This record gives sequence, C-alpha cells and structure tokens, in this order.
Amino acid sequence: MDLLTLSLFILGFIFLTYGADVLVRGAAQLAGSLGMSPLLVGLTVVAFGTSAPELAISLQSAFNGQPDIALGNVVGSNIANILLILGIASLITPLVVSRQMIRVDIPLMIGASFLLLFFASTNNEISRLEGGIMLVGIVSYLSFSIFKSRQTPPETQAEIVQEAGVTNDADKTPWSKNLLLIIIGLVLLVIGSQWLVNGAIAIARLFGLSELIIGLTIIAIGTSLPEIAASVAACLRGHQDIVVGNVIGSNLFNILLVLGATATASSTGIHISSSALFFDIPVMIAVALASLPIFFTGHLIERWEGGLFLAYYSAYLLYLVFNATEHALLPAYSAIMLWFVIPLTMLTLLIFVKRTWRKDIQAN
Repeated sequence: MDLLTLSLFILGFIFLTYGADVLVRGAAQLAGSLGMSPLLVGLTVVAFGTSAPELAISLQSAFNGQPDIALGNVVGSNIANILLILGIASLITPLVVSRQMIRVDIPLMIGASFLLLFFASTNNEISRLEGGIMLVGIVSYLSFSIFKSRQTPPETQAEIVQEAGVTNDADKTPWSKNLLLIIIGLVLLVIGSQWLVNGAIAIARLFGLSELIIGLTIIAIGTSLPEIAASVAACLRGHQDIVVGNVIGSNLFNILLVLGATATASSTGIHISSSALFFDIPVMIAVALASLPIFFTGHLIERWEGGLFLAYYSAYLLYLVFNATEHALLPAYSAIMLWFVIPLTMLTLLIFVKRTWRKDIQAN
C-alpha cells in the first residue's frame, strides 16, 4: 500500500465526519425554514445524520462488490456504540437510562438485531425484499418517534433541541446556503466513503486480513467517531440522559436504514459470510442482551459498568486479532472468556438486578 492510498484513507475518515456534520446542519436548517419544529428536526434529520457515515460506507462497498465491509461496518458500529461509546461516556459521568428507553427502544433494538439474524440465516443473504422490509421498519419507528414527541414535556423538548444543535432561527439563513451545505455534505460523504473503502481493501490485502475484519474494526470505529464526539460533548454539557438514546437510536438506524437501503440498492442483496452469521451477528445480539441488566440496575450506567463495557470491547478486538492472525493463544483465550470471564460477569449483573428489584418492591 503506497503513501497516497494511506493518505486518502485518513482523509476519508475526515471527510466522512465533516461531511455528516455539514449535511445535518444544512438539512436541519432547511427543514426548519420549511416549517418543521426543532424537535421534529432533531428526531428525524439529525437522527439520520448520525448514521450517514455508515450509510455512505455501506452503499459504496456494496457497489464495489465488497458486501463484507458493508455488513462488518454496521455490526462493528453497533458493538462499538454500546461497549465503546457508552463505556467512554459513563466513565466521564454516570448515564441516565429512561424507563421509556428500557420498555420500548432497547427491546426494539434487540428485535431488529434478531430480525437481521433471521434474514441472514434463511439463505445467507439479505435480499432486496428483506431490505425493503427493514426500510418499512425504520419508517414505522420514525413515525412512532414523531408521535411520542408530541407527548414530550416542553422542558425535555428544549433539552433535545439543544443537544441536536437545532435552532429556532433557521429561517434567518438563506435557503440557498442551506442547500449548498447539503450538497457539500453529500459530496464529502461520497468521496470520503470511496477513499475509506479503497484504503480498507488495500490494508486488508497488505496484512492478509479479511474485509469483514476491517469493517468490524477500523471502519466501524471510524464511522462511530461522530457519535463518540457527540456523546462526550453531551456528558460535559450535562445532558448525559440523552447519550443512551442517541446510541440506541443509531443502532436501530444502522440495522434498519443502512442495511435495508444497501440491500435494496444492490442488485444481488448483501451476502452474509459464515463468520458473520455464526459469530459477529450473535456477538452483536449478545452485547445488546447483556446490556439490559446494566440498563435496568437503578436506571443508571455507573462508572464501573462503563469500565466493564470498555474491557469487553478490548477483549472483543483482541479476539478478532487472534482469530485473523490464527494466533497460538486463540484457543486458550477463547476458553477463558467463555467459561470464566463471561459467566462471572453475568452472575455479578444478575445479583445487581436482584438487589434493584428488591429495592423497587420495598420503595413501592
């Protein structure tokens, strides 16, 4: 891999991040000037923008004939969103998990994850029809979110609007400028995704890594950078209660919108490799399921739980490296994780859930 390819690979990350920000800003201001409320813009346009990098990468890789990158990008991003982003954010300050999130949004995210596994296991691919079903799912979720937003208290609406960066003076900005921002954002996303995918393929070939591994690691973390920055900024501004919602919403968009649109746009759908079907997608589901006890305990993600998230993400990345390089320590490492670390962690979480349940009963 030459220096030019590496430089374009790094620039691809920068273009994706900046392009998504410019696209969201322009689209949000244009939508506001057309009469959409700031809250509605935050729940739709801005929510879409958090998945814009993943969508650009997945579409580009599908058109280039590298479906493993598209799938690895989404699965890896969803794992990183929970373990990495929530881990980092909760180390800064404990994160609040709303009851609405536990009752509705998190079960929907888990349901979407199982839907992906079901589609993938039927014929080792996500067909165009199944992609269309996913798109119907994200439209339904958006409709539900819009309906619920009308019942949101004014003070909560103001908090969401402030966190989304949507202002009420959008009509002061000329529509031509907003349209130009949208065009610039789209161009940066397209160019950045192309450079990033081409660089990822070159890295995979250079080190003998599969495209799936590259998608699960480098690209997944890179496309999650906007969420990481937004989550850290939200914690520092005292809006830690919105961080979990952003992560869960991003995961839903990644599965239903990104994979749905990619499968629909591709003439052959998205092929699912055996490695993704029997390991990576189940790991994504396991992370979503395992997070439920943590979300449930006191409706908070404490600092020690955030540290646990980061430890498991590091362990997951180490497993990917061992597996990709066929390292001699892989069997022993897998056995330790499977028979000791994971069961001990789950037992600890179950104890905390039981204690929380007892406290709730005594309080009522």
